[in-house]
Amino acid sequence: MFYVRTVPALSRTGAEIPFKRLTLLSSRGRRSGAPGAAPRTERRGDAGRRAAALHDSARSRQPGRREAESTGTAADEVSVDFDQTREAYKSKGSLELLRSLVVFKLCSYDFLRHQMYVFSLFAQIMDLGKTLLGQRAFNQFMKMTFYGQFVAGEDHKAIRPLIQKNQAFGVGSVLDYSVEEDITQEEAEQKEMDSCASAAEKERIGKEKKYKVHKQFGDRRGGVTGARTYFYADEAKCDQHMETFIKCIKASGGSSMDGFSAIKMTALGRPQFLLQFSEVLVKWRRFFTFLASQQGKDGMTALEQKLELNQLQEFLNKLGAKGDFYGWFSGRKEESSGTIDMIDWNSLIDDRTKISDLLVVPNVELGELEPLLAKFTVEEEKQMKRMLQRMDILAKHAIDNGVRLMVDAEQTYFQPAISRLTLEMQRIYNKEKPVIFNTYQCYLKEAFDNVSMDVELSRREGWHFAAKLVRGAYMYQERERAEEIGYEDPINPDYESTNKMYHRCLDYVLDEIALRRNANVMVASHNEDTVKHTLSRMYELGLFPRENKVYFGQLLGMCDQISFPLGQAGFPVYKYVPYGPVNEVMPYLSRRAQENRGFMKGAQKERELLWKELKRRLVSGELLYRPVY
Repeated sequence: MFYVRTVPALSRTGAEIPFKRLTLLSSRGRRSGAPGAAPRTERRGDAGRRAAALHDSARSRQPGRREAESTGTAADEVSVDFDQTREAYKSKGSLELLRSLVVFKLCSYDFLRHQMYVFSLFAQIMDLGKTLLGQRAFNQFMKMTFYGQFVAGEDHKAIRPLIQKNQAFGVGSVLDYSVEEDITQEEAEQKEMDSCASAAEKERIGKEKKYKVHKQFGDRRGGVTGARTYFYADEAKCDQHMETFIKCIKASGGSSMDGFSAIKMTALGRPQFLLQFSEVLVKWRRFFTFLASQQGKDGMTALEQKLELNQLQEFLNKLGAKGDFYGWFSGRKEESSGTIDMIDWNSLIDDRTKISDLLVVPNVELGELEPLLAKFTVEEEKQMKRMLQRMDILAKHAIDNGVRLMVDAEQTYFQPAISRLTLEMQRIYNKEKPVIFNTYQCYLKEAFDNVSMDVELSRREGWHFAAKLVRGAYMYQERERAEEIGYEDPINPDYESTNKMYHRCLDYVLDEIALRRNANVMVASHNEDTVKHTLSRMYELGLFPRENKVYFGQLLGMCDQISFPLGQAGFPVYKYVPYGPVNEVMPYLSRRAQENRGFMKGAQKERELLWKELKRRLVSGELLYRPVY
């Protein structure tokens, strides 16, 4: 596990031209692939330098490559024009375009500023609408407006026509059954506190502030716009959630080819396990960083830091730790280098039953070592096993139905455990092809370290790394919680730094794909510059769209001017497709309206393009246009 295999050189022949030559067009018709795209972010560290060196080395060994590129692509250019409205909206009838304009305009108004007010507003609309129109007419009205814009249908049969239509125009689907409990803030807080049933459990969970249960943040929907939220009731409820995910997987397999299905880990077990396991993982990783600082390894990326085993053994002995650290690590390597990195260090958690005496961390306040892992009760062990079993069942259903699982990211106090459990699924099910995709939120300060370490682990163990990169969905809630409770804000300071982090993580994975063709990434972004940047890097690295290594993703009902031109140009692109009964997806719709308020106030381009296409159809006599497929 600890032996790093030699990285093969990047090998491409001069005849292998990447998706011909890419041309990115702006509204003024100029080429914008290079100047218009976001600048490539330089990376620090051995991994980035190694990727660049391999790339340069491969090119230098191919003297005919530049000539082949210059002569073989001039007449075969692929254009992706994000301003060409006829192509962007050819899958939409004129009434659909008009609906989009109305909904986006409503979403831009300031009366949707406060999320809880949005919940109240939608509740009032529902009650009034049902009273005036009756249930059936009200449902039809919603399907003509908000529901019809952002939700595909009520069940797996109703969503099939839209999925098949999108697929006919080159756009796939990530299915997400978006039903949530419609409960009050007080009920949500109570459910969160009740998930830690006993006083002993509450005392044990989260000794650090970040990993304690806090009632004022018990309603995890607060400040969150685009993500579903689950609250634990009992094990039977978790089984119901699993069955719902299974239906979603089957619907995805029956409605489209090579589809995705989204799942959330908090739906499959008690949040207390995720809190406790997250704290363990973070403390253990922090201990490594502390030890690295003692050996003068400050200021390095996570993968660059390496501990000298002899020094480590001496230092831990002085602290009072028992056990043979040097022998443990060196005995597991065929040829010990005398050093270990963060990945080696994290592997000790896998074997915690064998080395419980080694898993200790310093308690700064008490000045002594204390056990890292607390013992579970018999019932807790059973509940944890059931959570893992549910995940395993979902993975097997995904394989049987030809579907890939997208594990959504959640709050930072859950995320270390969620990512670790997802990684364990990837180790099992991503050996031959990418089945399980993890989600990385690039607004987190530690995003690059997380991505680079997981990529390196996949290299060493020989499975397919698969990731969805997002900017993040919990920023306001995370910042408020950190400030109120008193721990370091985990979020990057501003949008620009988040943007740089996103491109840094993206470039790292793209380099890995180019080097080994054993990684996969979904660029889940509505940012046009990020999409252009990705396309330019794909051409630079020789990544073919038909390889299905780089995917693009946007939400249903948003940014069609990006999704459909990409799909029609042959790139694998997917819409995140919510579905469910009208009444039961209202909590989701209320937050989608809130999310779009900020999105639409900051970006007017989509509305301008919609108006442009409607006017074009009016002038050309195509106002009654209906898509043919």
